[in-house]
Amino acid sequence: MIENLHLASIVVSTIRNAPVLLFAAMAGLFAERSGVIDLALEGKILASAFASAAVAYSTQNPWYGVAAGVAVSAALALLQGFVSVTQKGNQLVAGIALNIAMSGLTFVLAQFFYQQGGRTPDLGQARLFDIVLPGTAALEQVPFLGWFYGQVIGGHSALVYLAFVLIPLVHWVLYHSRFGLRLRACGENPHAADAAGVSVARTRYLAMLAAGVLCSFSGAYLAIVQSGFFLRDMSAGAGYLALTALVFGNWRPLHTALGCLMFGFFSAVQIQIEGVDLPGVGRIPGSLIQMIPYMVTVIVLAGLMARSVAPKALGKPFVKSR
Repeated sequence: MIENLHLASIVVSTIRNAPVLLFAAMAGLFAERSGVIDLALEGKILASAFASAAVAYSTQNPWYGVAAGVAVSAALALLQGFVSVTQKGNQLVAGIALNIAMSGLTFVLAQFFYQQGGRTPDLGQARLFDIVLPGTAALEQVPFLGWFYGQVIGGHSALVYLAFVLIPLVHWVLYHSRFGLRLRACGENPHAADAAGVSVARTRYLAMLAAGVLCSFSGAYLAIVQSGFFLRDMSAGAGYLALTALVFGNWRPLHTALGCLMFGFFSAVQIQIEGVDLPGVGRIPGSLIQMIPYMVTVIVLAGLMARSVAPKALGKPFVKSR
């Protein structure tokens, strides 16, 4: 029954599509809970994807690629923090500028170094491959259990497991740690946090650094797990979808993760119905099918934006009281 309805493929694809959004959404959660609008998620994903692919190809070691992606994304996040926190610049403009700059710069660098139309060569053995759990072969022929253990629980790369472990970890940090308390205070009432002795600038810089590191895993996952190369604008709006998941989840980790899984599910459905003749409908054009995740985004924003409560100081530069 599972095979006939393609449910097995949809479930597995949902799990494999979600990490790109989970990493980016958790990154945005840290930044925006501190009071900084992180519109540059898209640019950081692209930059880290290119850095990860380029270094992994050059060294033939995927972990060096991940490290390079972390370094580049963290540097961009700190630059964004400098503009938004230290210089008190317009956070929306800074985010859009980084997105546009990284979209063009990654393409130019890829074309300069590899001359393959703005993409890197295939990584081959430099990719992060799936982890096969012990006992998978023994359970392979057992109905349902073999599929569930081998493909739902197992059969994923290390970054997939990291993405799902991150959900309870971020929840704990945000609601059960001293840093999380300071982070939320800076996002809700930075003047009260400052009066209590909390450095708002330092807290926001740490939040941006955490956002940069987490966002880098999203780009690394795209390049060295899903695709095996870097391609121009390969993030395809993942940063903006992650921001939508934040709105959907009301800036809370568990609910945001559910939003990411929802978008991952619709992306999986999109893949399944592409090129398939549906009863009474026929074959739906591919361009219309590719619109599904973005149509869902518009519906979610239209339905939930009015009821979502953002951090009160989100987007407002902090000016210390004298």
